[in-house]
Amino acid sequence: MGTEDERTGPASDRVRLRRRRERGSHDRASIDAILDEALVAHLAIVMPDGQPLAIPTLHAREGDVVYCHGASAGRTMRTTAGGAPACLTVSLLDGLVLARSAMHHSANYRSAIILGRAREVTEPGEKRAALRSIVERIVPGRWREVRPPTDNEMRATAVVALAIEEASAKVRVGPPADDPEDHELDAWAGVIPLSLAVGAPQPDPLLRPGIELPEHLRRYRRAGRP
Repeated sequence: MGTEDERTGPASDRVRLRRRRERGSHDRASIDAILDEALVAHLAIVMPDGQPLAIPTLHAREGDVVYCHGASAGRTMRTTAGGAPACLTVSLLDGLVLARSAMHHSANYRSAIILGRAREVTEPGEKRAALRSIVERIVPGRWREVRPPTDNEMRATAVVALAIEEASAKVRVGPPADDPEDHELDAWAGVIPLSLAVGAPQPDPLLRPGIELPEHLRRYRRAGRP
């Protein structure tokens, strides 16, 4: 880890890792993989009144840009779309790390952070494509099955784009890192793996009779998971 991908460029001081550098990376392949697997991103900004806010949002990466969406009337999206400095983070929790010492308990995780100024997506073609990407990233094949957005729905929805220019990833894997003298303690130590499980689809009670579950939903799996 610690390599720098040409598409990202040298790590800026704002995203340079200062603690646990061995867990960090500026490699775009690593950053992209985490962004693509995560279902929820948190978009953080400082509001004009000085109040910091972090809102959960669905997102989609298209090349070197991450798109997020929300209500046009929402003050957070209005502030973000106005060019306020923004921070986008995603996290994937892979396991609970149980050590022999209370202070060495940890978690196995993968996270990515992007810093920059978001721009509002106003061009109709790009905006519609961004919304399609968000829907398709969550459930591939879904966009072609459902009604497309109306003009009123498009106006009520804000889409912002954040370029992946200043970004970093951080990953922890493996067993606990206990102090050598604690290895003789009687406490159990190890990792409890965690994953996002996909359950059986539950039909809407108002679903008309005769509409079968599409095969691609029957076989639905999350990106990066078996």
